[in-house]
Amino acid sequence: MELHQLRYLVAIARAGSFSRAAAQCRVAQPSLSQQIQKLEDELGESLFQRSAKGAVLTAAGEALLGRAERILREVEEASAEARDAGKLLRGRVAVGAIPTIAPYFLPGILAAFSAKYPGVELEIHEDTTAQLLQKIASMEIDLGIASLPLEGSELEVRPLFSEELLLALPAQHPLARRRNVRLDDLEAERFILMKEGHCLGAQALNVCHQAKLEPNVVLRSAQIETIHALVASGFGISLIPAMACKKRSDPDFVCRSLAAPTPQRVIALCYRKGAYLSRAALRMISYFQANE
Repeated sequence: MELHQLRYLVAIARAGSFSRAAAQCRVAQPSLSQQIQKLEDELGESLFQRSAKGAVLTAAGEALLGRAERILREVEEASAEARDAGKLLRGRVAVGAIPTIAPYFLPGILAAFSAKYPGVELEIHEDTTAQLLQKIASMEIDLGIASLPLEGSELEVRPLFSEELLLALPAQHPLARRRNVRLDDLEAERFILMKEGHCLGAQALNVCHQAKLEPNVVLRSAQIETIHALVASGFGISLIPAMACKKRSDPDFVCRSLAAPTPQRVIALCYRKGAYLSRAALRMISYFQANE
């Protein structure tokens, strides 16, 4: 049993096909198939059920997959620890963030961090919370920035700060003349929310439901900038985080606070519990907490 065979096993299980796994691993498909066949011959068990639609793990494959992932994580962590020995702040730190945080919170902090530690290569991943947690589990990223709640027994979560969720309105909307707006005032409004899978959409619905308001959701988007533009055009209203409002300069778009209890979201840093973190990643954690 060899490490590259385990890597191929994990890649096929995630991709669902030999061809996609071969492309991701940057090897020829016949070579990948040959290595899996060798592994199956060694174990005396079939690891995949192959069909025209793809490849599905057998019971033996399922049993091996968990151990293969743990072995590969251990090898990667051992390599990282060896490379990091004696190097104070060099290497790479991969940071993931949800789309309603990444363009507003990360640029300033990462630019300042990079100026202070130029030897560290930074990488940003922008994705939904579920995808970020999966990338943390598979060690594709070191750190994640998302909104609570964050679930997972293997996750270390450190809250950073809370921020207000504001009502986004077209500038000419009658409610734009008020300093505070009640949720009761929004019963007849057209709501634009983030798509399902994005936590901000779920948070906005939760705010409405807690106030016994069933919002008239007329459109969903995966991009908060698209929501900004739609609100400015008069298409509808939305609930967006304060950090997104502060970065927006548009005469056709205004934000207003909702009456108490003012809705909030909590932003947190997370990473895999017990994972090896390079000195650069640890310094990044300290940097995020110092700039919360």
